[in-house]
Amino acid sequence: MFRVFCLFAHEVLCASSLISSDDGGNTLLLSGNRTENTPLEIVGGTLSNIQPFHVAFPVDDLIAARHFYGGILECPEGRSSENWIDFNLFGHQIVAHLKRPSPTAERVIHNPVDGHDVPVPHFGVVLEMSQWKALAEKLKAAEISFVIEPHVRFQGKVGEQATMFFLDPSGNALEFKAFADISQLFATDAAVSDSVRA
Repeated sequence: MFRVFCLFAHEVLCASSLISSDDGGNTLLLSGNRTENTPLEIVGGTLSNIQPFHVAFPVDDLIAARHFYGGILECPEGRSSENWIDFNLFGHQIVAHLKRPSPTAERVIHNPVDGHDVPVPHFGVVLEMSQWKALAEKLKAAEISFVIEPHVRFQGKVGEQATMFFLDPSGNALEFKAFADISQLFATDAAVSDSVRA
């Protein structure tokens, strides 16, 4: 069984020496002076192991999907067929499936979040802040249109985060975000209230 050992997209970050491969073919995450051979997860405000997620989504055109995910986002490609393509999105398995014509009309759903209409459904990855900024600049250089421009939401509040939304060529919404304080990823207003009381 194929297993991805890093949280970050291999091709994007090899150039910046954030990840590398050892002699045994394992992918290593290099962060500062640390070397990790496992993905990261937040546990009690610290980083630990996390399993890669899998998401499958419909696309209208596999060639356009391959260009967008493989070319622009630089996601390494896995297995594929005439109906689907696997991609490594920052260490997670995403699968673009060719959408067949359907008589059912699709609904576009938006929910208000901190003054913006967020498209639903959407998916993406939580990055380190420097990676998020680099990706935002890369997307701007590639002239990708943003549904929600890169910005910081919930400023000065619980869950403060940098975020951006954009669409793939088939209209699937992606959100990439980053936290200056990664412990805010799952923080709640109640947790802050408890700490103030303590």
